[in-house]
Amino acid sequence: MYNSKKITPAIVEFVDIAGLVKGASKGEGLGNKFLAHIRETDAICEVVRCFKDPNVVHVNGDIDPIRDIETINLELIFADIETVNKRLEKAKKMLKADKKYQAEINLLERIKLGLENGIAARQLEYNEEEQELVKEMFLLTNKPLIYITNISEEQLSNAENDIYVKEVKEYAEKQKSEVIPLCVKIEEELSILEDNDKKEMLEALGLKESGLDTLIRKSYDLLGLMSYLTAGEQEVRAWTIKKGTKAPEAAGKIHSDMERGFIKAEIVSYEDLIREGSMSQAKEKGLVRQEGKDYIMQEGDIVLFKFNV
Repeated sequence: MYNSKKITPAIVEFVDIAGLVKGASKGEGLGNKFLAHIRETDAICEVVRCFKDPNVVHVNGDIDPIRDIETINLELIFADIETVNKRLEKAKKMLKADKKYQAEINLLERIKLGLENGIAARQLEYNEEEQELVKEMFLLTNKPLIYITNISEEQLSNAENDIYVKEVKEYAEKQKSEVIPLCVKIEEELSILEDNDKKEMLEALGLKESGLDTLIRKSYDLLGLMSYLTAGEQEVRAWTIKKGTKAPEAAGKIHSDMERGFIKAEIVSYEDLIREGSMSQAKEKGLVRQEGKDYIMQEGDIVLFKFNV
């Protein structure tokens, strides 16, 4: 529509971290290196095998998704217990000089008790002050988590009722986590197809979108992110912001001067612009709005920021 020289989409980066085995928290496999890699991520996607195939050997000899999940989650819990213990030791020493550390000790002891009972840090409730302290600790079990059930093509048509998928969903519900059924084999085939062929294959499988697209969308959502768009001849670009961001702060994502000198934002929704076919048509229909400093950005807003510095 804009004949832009450049198109910059929104990006979610996935890092494939292999090497977690039983005993990783004690240095088995990649050990601490593996745990350090996870610590750097914003969220965790656990791929869990839920299909049977005699040609693809399982490391434990049989298919048991809950056992596999618990192997991973226990290692993350063990690593967090170590982190909490170190912090607890330090806080207790500091308490002698400053009584304010008592609140931190109480929080740490509550988290530790939860972890020792198999309860992830993300499952506990925190007040605002406690949330800040928990954030500082970079606990692995506090990271938002999505389970990806890797199923076969045969299971895909009735994934919701699959026994393994159901087991994982029940487990995930207790952890306040989401589950995405996905067939890695099909995703691999889809990834090498042209758009039209991809669309045809998805229709033949009775799917609205690929599992990967669902995962990207859910991951974006899990992190509380959304996109707004800027458009022109130079570039059409999606800008990633946190949900609930106000217009001046969103403008600051492009340049700090735009936030500082923000006057107003001229906004049309993506759906309205595509339906009308041009910005002038959208304006004629009164679909382009002028929004001020208190406007909360919406997913898919197409924006022209007015500013003066």
